[in-house]
Amino acid sequence: MIPAVSFIGQGGSGKTMLIARLVPLLRARGHRVGTAKHAPHSATLDLADKDSFRHRAAGAERTLVVAESNLALFSERDPEEPLERTIERTFAGCDLVLLEGFKRGPFPKIEVYCPRGQDAPRPLCWEIEVIAAVTTARDLFPPGTRVLSPAEPLRIVEFLEQRLLGETRA
Repeated sequence: MIPAVSFIGQGGSGKTMLIARLVPLLRARGHRVGTAKHAPHSATLDLADKDSFRHRAAGAERTLVVAESNLALFSERDPEEPLERTIERTFAGCDLVLLEGFKRGPFPKIEVYCPRGQDAPRPLCWEIEVIAAVTTARDLFPPGTRVLSPAEPLRIVEFLEQRLLGETRA
């Protein structure tokens, strides 16, 4: 099974920015990294007036959109297929997959929490088990929670390597 970890947190907490900072650091250390973003509502990823949408609507099992410097593959998701199997199939060849969201999914979770003053929501870790938190608000997390600073992405990478890949570098 390809190691995967879910970065969870409230909207606007910095999950996307953190993942975008971690990917190049992991790649620089020789890791092949995949990413996936949870779309909580059934999202139409290619628009109804586009050819790729028409291909899918006609019944194509998969539709590959190829541009000069990138590509996108669209396919229907079998809701009966376990998420672990979908990730394994989609990211074959990767060493690690960073997921954004999937807070109810089967993968280990790291909460990204950005304090927003007095009306800040309670961290999700009080309801959902997490392996660590990335935050500046250490005091809002239960005792014993591994807290990592968002200002130290290399330490987060080292944590991921140790926890998910079984690596320790000198």
